[in-house]
Amino acid sequence: MSLKEQIDSGIKEAMKAKKKEELTALRSIKSLILLAETEKGSHESLSNDAEMKLLMRAAKQRKESAETYAANNRQELAEAELVELAVIERYLPQQMSEAELKSKVEEIIKRTGATGPADMGKVMGVATKELAGKADGKAISVTVKNLLNP
Repeated sequence: MSLKEQIDSGIKEAMKAKKKEELTALRSIKSLILLAETEKGSHESLSNDAEMKLLMRAAKQRKESAETYAANNRQELAEAELVELAVIERYLPQQMSEAELKSKVEEIIKRTGATGPADMGKVMGVATKELAGKADGKAISVTVKNLLNP
């Protein structure tokens, strides 16, 4: 079942259960998918990779918005963003733990032959491709930086 079909199914369930916040989040995801599908030069349906990138971007936006609202004492808005984030995360693959991420990055560093901070770009290029959807880009960057700067 494609992501679009899963979202459609989720929208129906949220409507039946009268879950307003969940419905809002699912509709925003569907809107993102429809926009991406109708973009100039795009194919009729999105690849799994493109769908995951869309979801990761949406999750990142919700997380950043929630942090901004919380910092400005707008707790009700921050909570709404966190609810939407929780809904989005249900459709994302399971995120790697810190230990798993560190292990994978160490493996990539060995494979690429990186020796220091100057090789960060080379490692990040491989790591972001291999770990896309499994770990946050910021977490990957921090881990790579820590491992290359002893």
